[in-house]
Amino acid sequence: MTSPSGHEPGPTEPTGATGPTEATEPTGATGATEHTDPRTRPEPAPEPRVLCDARALASDPPLPGGVLWKLAETGRQLDANLVRLAPGGRVAPHAEPDLDVLLFVVGGDGVLGAGTADEPRRLTEGAAVWLPHGSTRSVAAGADGLSYLTVHRRRPGMRIRPHGGAS
Repeated sequence: MTSPSGHEPGPTEPTGATGPTEATEPTGATGATEHTDPRTRPEPAPEPRVLCDARALASDPPLPGGVLWKLAETGRQLDANLVRLAPGGRVAPHAEPDLDVLLFVVGGDGVLGAGTADEPRRLTEGAAVWLPHGSTRSVAAGADGLSYLTVHRRRPGMRIRPHGGAS
C-alpha cells in the first residue's frame, strides 16, 4: 500500500488505522496477564445502584412521622434521609452551621420557614430547595403531611468549638 506521499510502509511500520504490525501482549485493565494473590486483590470498583423508591416509601400508609430511609452505604461521601412529617408536624427553626442541604419534596405539602423572620415559603411535591449553611430554616407539614429527601455532605467528626467570646 502506498501512502499519499508515495512512501511505502516497511515491514514494521503501521499500514494505516488498523493498528500495529507487531503482536503485543495485552496490558491494562482490559487484559492484564499477571496474576495477583487473591488475598491482596483490591476491592471492586463501586457501581451505581438504585437504593430505594422514595415515592413508594412516602406513599405507604401514613406513620406518625420520622425517618423512612437513610443512606448507610460504607465509604460514602454523602448523607441522605427520607423524612416524613405527620400532618401538622414541624421542625423548629434552626441553623446548620457547617453544611449546605438540598431538600427535595417527595410527597404532601407544607411550608418552609426561611430567614431570621421565618418567612413562609410554600412546599409542594417536586420542589427542590437549597438550604445554605448558616441559614435559619424551619419546616411545617400541611394537612396531609410532608415527605422530603435531604442530601448533604457527610458530617465531619465531632469538633470542639470555642464558647461565645472565650479565647
